[in-house]
Amino acid sequence: MNTLNPQRLAVFAAIIQAGSISACAQRLGCGKSVVSRQLAKLEEELGARLIQRSTRRLALTEIGELVLREAQRIEQALANVEQLSGQYQDEPRGVLRVSCSMAGRKLLVPKLVEFTARYPQVKVSLQLDDRMTDLIAEQIDVAIRTSSLVDSTLVARKLSDNPAVIVAAPSYLERAGTPQAVEDLQHHACLLYAVGSRVYDDWSFMGPDGPYTMRVDGPLQMNDGGSLVTAAVGGAGIIRVPAPLVREEIAAGLLVPLLTDVALPPGPSNYAVYPARAFLARKTAAFIAFLQEKMAA
Repeated sequence: MNTLNPQRLAVFAAIIQAGSISACAQRLGCGKSVVSRQLAKLEEELGARLIQRSTRRLALTEIGELVLREAQRIEQALANVEQLSGQYQDEPRGVLRVSCSMAGRKLLVPKLVEFTARYPQVKVSLQLDDRMTDLIAEQIDVAIRTSSLVDSTLVARKLSDNPAVIVAAPSYLERAGTPQAVEDLQHHACLLYAVGSRVYDDWSFMGPDGPYTMRVDGPLQMNDGGSLVTAAVGGAGIIRVPAPLVREEIAAGLLVPLLTDVALPPGPSNYAVYPARAFLARKTAAFIAFLQEKMAA
């Protein structure tokens, strides 16, 4: 048997990861025919079919599953070598793929502008998505999340705490009055965060006997914190959001903090999450350090 080309094995693993030859070609930035030829040559070298092709999906053959395991090890080894060599470059470089929630874009995008100015050899590709992104399958370098880590294959670095605040626009308060106690919220238009069928209408508070909740209601439900802020500034109602999301609006007088004598439990902390690897790319390490510096401040 001729010596196998490790690059063809890596392409084979990439095809399975992408789910199709065309999707793989798009990720790799080459033509579909190039990927198909690489797969055909690998099958020719092995003398066996690795993938059963159909119009709807790809299915691994028995030997294909065995070869895939080894191909993934080679793919990871190549990635480790690339990252290891990157440690010795003068400055971070390359494309950095970042994932963030829709609400987080307001805080993150200005920092991306500053980061790319500090590291001009790095290009940032930002993906905004409220779903829980599969970092490995979608080749994301870093995800910014405000939830606890449940995937043991990922590493999380805390960036900042997430204190909550309740605010409304002066125009709404002039029209509806200012709530003086938590119970008053039940008689106000509260703007609610909602994802799918779940509506976050139980607002938590800290009392003398511990935490308690108050169910609120209102005319608008949205799955984007930034849009809730926009609606609140327009006088639509009262919102409860992470304080950093409305810091500028409060400073400008567009929103007014309410019930400031009532303690609110903090929301989930902000984390930078990335796949666990033997070697962390210099661009990724620089970005995480940058976010820790800026968000801690």
